[in-house]
Parts: sequence; C-alpha cells; structure tokens
Amino acid sequence: MSDMQSVRHAFGEALAQIGKVNQNVVVLDADLAPATKVDDFGKAVPERFFQVGIAEQNMIGMAAGLASLGFIPVTSTFACFATTRVLDQIRVVVAQPRLNVKMAGAYVGVLAGKTGKTHQAIEDIAVFRGMPNMTVISPADANEMRAAVRAMIDYDGPVYLRVSRDPWPVFMPEGQFTIGKATVLCEGRDVTIISTSMMTAHALLASQKLAGEGISAHILNVSTLKPIDVDAIVAAADKTGLVVTAEDHNIYGGLGAAVAEVLGEHRPTLMRRVGVRDTFTETASNPELLGKYGLTPDDIVAAAKDLLARAR
Repeated sequence: MSDMQSVRHAFGEALAQIGKVNQNVVVLDADLAPATKVDDFGKAVPERFFQVGIAEQNMIGMAAGLASLGFIPVTSTFACFATTRVLDQIRVVVAQPRLNVKMAGAYVGVLAGKTGKTHQAIEDIAVFRGMPNMTVISPADANEMRAAVRAMIDYDGPVYLRVSRDPWPVFMPEGQFTIGKATVLCEGRDVTIISTSMMTAHALLASQKLAGEGISAHILNVSTLKPIDVDAIVAAADKTGLVVTAEDHNIYGGLGAAVAEVLGEHRPTLMRRVGVRDTFTETASNPELLGKYGLTPDDIVAAAKDLLARAR
C-alpha cells in the first residue's frame, strides 16, 4: 500500500474531469458541495451544476426529469439522507422506470467526521441492494473511485455510489474497475477474506499480521455489491474453505449477507462476518469508533483465527 488519499476528493476530481468532456453530465447538490467535493464540478462547468439546497426529494425529481431528456444526472448528498429522507422518490421516479440517474452517497459507514450519529450510514448497502434495477458500487480507495466514476457514467441505468470521507491507503491499480467484477489482491491457502470499501485496506493489514503467524490469507475486494461477482466469490471460497467478510456497514443486508447468499446457493462455507453488529453507532474519533464496533485489522485477524480453530 502506498500513500494516503481522500476517496471523496478522488470522486470530486474524477467527476469534474468527466464533466469537462461529456456535455450530458449534470450534477445536482443538496447544499453539501464542499463536503462531498462536487464543488469541483461546479467550478469546472458551473452551467451544468445545480445547487438545489436542503431539498433532497426535489433533487431526485429534478434528476429524473433531466434523465428523461437524455442527460446523465449525478445527485450528491450524505448517504444517511439518500437512504432515508429521499428513498421514496428514488424508488418511484428513478428505480421503477430505470432512469439513468447516478446517486452518490457521501460519508458512508461509521467514519463520518464527527457529524453525529444521525449522519452515520450503516444500512445504505442493504437499502439499495434490495431495490430492483439498482447497481451498488463501493470503491476501496482513491484509484478505484476514479475508475468507478467513469464506469458509472458509462453505464446505462440507476447507480448508487458509496463515497467514504477520509484518506485511506492507495493500493488498487489505476484505471482498473469493471461493474460487477471483484478483484483478487492476494493469493492465499488458509483463509479467505472478502472485503469492501475502506475495510479492504484493513483486510490487507490483517493478511500481513496473519502471515507473521504463518497463516496465508486469500484477499478478494468486492467493490460492486450489486450485481455481485458470484464466480469470484465461489472461487475465493474454494481456495480455502473458510471465509471472513469485512465491511463498514451493518452485518445485516450488506457484504456479509450478500456473500452468505452466494455461498449458501453455490458453495456452503464456514463464515464469519466483521462489521457493525446491528447497533446504532456513536460519535467519536476514527480509532475509537473502529475499535468499539469491531472494524480493525485485529478484529479481522481474530475472526480468521476463530474460523481456523473451528476447522481443526
């Protein structure tokens, strides 16, 4: 893993670059542009940037109208609002008619910059994964975010894009992202770790800790939660016969649930899920939150070792 880069900054930069070239891309913001970084787009192409204010429901309705006219609208707000405040509009005027609207949910997971527990979105994957016609993307680092923004714009249909807030290590190859495809980051023989979003960095750190104890971990990064890469998940489970999932999300309805569904149908496998244990979270520093809710590399290591002990 190399230097640290902000995933939200990568999102804003990529969107602005695309906007300069693709005249059909428009951005609608709900009074959060400096935080979500869509202000980069507003500065680059102000004539296609619309500040709608604190009116998320109206924003989705406007985006649906623009999509019906052939534009590619990108809406931006915090993920907590996209999954609660505006969900009815998304369901009825975007998902049901399958309009080409891209919805960016910022500040996902528990690490929301001390904005308060109301702003921590730990159910967004579950909400959008359960919605027909919706594609769900959760990039692991800044490089993957840049590639995912381009893929999202090129894709015809509704997309929900998770945008994490803070800088994270950069480890994914530049320009390599395909909707619906997972990526093997490490080959291993003893235990498989399947992760998404910023937890992939923790999965890699966990694999190093495990290696120090003579345990070889197979790492699969899943950045498209829907459609999920069934073949890659089954192949990863085949490598070791043991699977740990890691996500910055409730264990219900997120990556762990999706992987369990895949393996339950295609390859029953002993599993452990690392994630928020079905509880509302609190506000604190990042290390305190990660430690309290079991989202550290050490928690992944403990889950892997527990599986290995059970397998013996």
